[in-house]
Amino acid sequence: MNVLRVKLTCFVMTGTLAGFAGLLIASRNNSVSTSTGGGTFLLFGVGAAVIGGTSLFGGKGRVSDAVIGGVVITVIANGMGLLRQSTGNVYMITGLVLLVAASVDAISRRRASASGRA
Repeated sequence: MNVLRVKLTCFVMTGTLAGFAGLLIASRNNSVSTSTGGGTFLLFGVGAAVIGGTSLFGGKGRVSDAVIGGVVITVIANGMGLLRQSTGNVYMITGLVLLVAASVDAISRRRASASGRA
């Protein structure tokens, strides 16, 4: 039995079913809420790690850097709360910072592999 094929099939099936379940929940509620499915824990957890320098591709990162990323996320959320910004704006800014951090990681990995250092 091909293990890679079984893994791929499992991921495809669970991803498809998760997407279908999300559509069903959204259609039942007539909306999508940020608190659906765990709220901000996942966004802030992954965001803290990536902003702290942990690679999304694995193999690189330290706990102390993830703590620094958590501090950055907390400062963003707290600062925007003090500025009386809406929750949606906090999510957008946090997502933007996360996107920039992931892009920097991807670009640095691409450059490292092109120069033969990775």
